[in-house]
Amino acid sequence: MTPESSRQSIAVQTVESVGRSLIDFINDVGGLLMMLTDVLRWSVRPPYRLQNFAQQLDFVGVGSVFLVGLTGTFSGMVFAHQSARAFELFGAESLVAPTVALTLSRELAPVFSALMVTMRAGSAMCTELGTMRVTEQVDALETMAVNPVQYLLVPRVLAGLIMVPMLVMLFNLAGMLGAYFVAVVVKGVSAGTFLTRTQQWLDPEDLGEGLIKGAVFGLFVTLVACFKGYNAAGGAKGVGQATTQAMVSSALGIFILDYFVGVLFH
Repeated sequence: MTPESSRQSIAVQTVESVGRSLIDFINDVGGLLMMLTDVLRWSVRPPYRLQNFAQQLDFVGVGSVFLVGLTGTFSGMVFAHQSARAFELFGAESLVAPTVALTLSRELAPVFSALMVTMRAGSAMCTELGTMRVTEQVDALETMAVNPVQYLLVPRVLAGLIMVPMLVMLFNLAGMLGAYFVAVVVKGVSAGTFLTRTQQWLDPEDLGEGLIKGAVFGLFVTLVACFKGYNAAGGAKGVGQATTQAMVSSALGIFILDYFVGVLFH
């Protein structure tokens, strides 16, 4: 093979790879939209699977409390420490509190909470649904006249939509407690200044932005996990690949959605 033909072969392979990736992306987007439509349609139809829904609320929300709380505490502590070091150069230590509060409420809390839910609950959802698919348990539900979308997907997606905003509030609280400890106890900022500055700078709109982001992220990550798991194929290897794809897609999607939702608010 001549050098010229080798370069042509590499170029063709590159174009083919990009084309396949683009086609897969379009197929996934279309599949996600179709699944979202099915979930919304079946969520308002009886019978209502309240027991399944309650179990998923507990799994997604209550089960993630410790992880989200711990992450929020140390995120607030780290950000307060770094902010204090920077503001000390200008004698503006009083700005540590509002800086941390705004950053937590607008960005860190919704993004990190969604990532924690993705790693913990999203991976479990995808693996469970993928295993049910490859072992034909989903087909068994259809044989028994049980709609798998209503029975399996609706409770999980709605749980993510509801519980992630609540976890965002927990993250905010834990983060501010961690920031308070570092700023007041370690760095010597006045407690009154810390609380007053936070109240002056933090608006309800900032908290609302974080809650809306949390709802969007929660809906997205559970939908992706359900989509990848529900459509898994190829045995145990296929389930593993579906879980990996779900985690990567969810993490990237969180940051992409974070930008566009932030643009809508500002």
